[in-house]
Amino acid sequence: MTAVVDTEAGPGPARSGLVAVARAPGWVRYALLAAGLVAAFWLPNGLYPAVAVDILCWALFAVAVDLLLGFTGLMSFGHAAFWGTSAYVTGLVAIHAGLPFPLAVLAGALAAAVLAVPIGYLAVKRTGIYFAMVTLAFAQMVYYVANEWRSVTRGENGLQGVPRELFGLDLTDDYYFYYAILPIVLLGLAAAWRIVHSPFGRVLVGIRDNPARARALGYPVHRYKLTAFVLSGFIAGLGGGLFAVGHRFVSLDVLHWTTSGKAVIVVVLGGIGTLWGGVLGAAIVVRLEDWLSFSGFESIGLVTGGIFVLVVLLFRRGVWGSVAALALRWMAARRR
Repeated sequence: MTAVVDTEAGPGPARSGLVAVARAPGWVRYALLAAGLVAAFWLPNGLYPAVAVDILCWALFAVAVDLLLGFTGLMSFGHAAFWGTSAYVTGLVAIHAGLPFPLAVLAGALAAAVLAVPIGYLAVKRTGIYFAMVTLAFAQMVYYVANEWRSVTRGENGLQGVPRELFGLDLTDDYYFYYAILPIVLLGLAAAWRIVHSPFGRVLVGIRDNPARARALGYPVHRYKLTAFVLSGFIAGLGGGLFAVGHRFVSLDVLHWTTSGKAVIVVVLGGIGTLWGGVLGAAIVVRLEDWLSFSGFESIGLVTGGIFVLVVLLFRRGVWGSVAALALRWMAARRR
């Protein structure tokens, strides 16, 4: 099968963001890439390093969710299962095996991918709200197992003292730890970008826009969806493992349904189907939560929820998507 699903004509959420960047002159794309790398290297100098670490972790999580929501059309309310499973596996491997934290994080991400196989196999047979509810149900099952399996997870007490071992280097300072995990995060983001821009990614967008047409062209729709689900679980697992090592503690909160909800809010705020919108949304939400907590404001969820409602009502393409759409119109106007 050599046919490629046509995705250029569809009005899907990925169009305004990615197409605007793809059609921009080469120097614009390189300038955006350079600006992003400069911002990434500067971040712990402009923010509290621990907050910068959280932004990186949540950025991976948001990109993983957007890979499903924006490019496959699957709304997952259960991705905390993969984020949390990886966090626990990473913590256990780091504590009991004493491996360098990159290997522990890799083990956690692989565990998340393995868990995504049976969950995805059952979930991708459903669509819309039914898919969302199935993923939520499985995530709650994982939460229950973690809560009851106290001999391993230590229940409500959580895993404490997760080490940051890296060949004897002192990474107790969050500033140095940030730069130690930055290459892993960049590799995860690069992998997501490659998935989206590959023929496989184009088929995913085609399945999102018109699954019946993709099926008629001979593409095994369920198999593609399952593959995307597993890849998304792996990337979410990378973020969850780094989050566990960054906090040096793993609690049941990493598996709670509100964690999945927060990831969806981050993606919608940044822009569904824009990929990099998840990174921007993570930076906004994590920084806002940090600022509100230090100001003594207790109802943080009220503020983030209110912002979510405003974005849905006024900026349906999210921050990145809206800016990219304006850039696309500006480039079109210049050609006239």
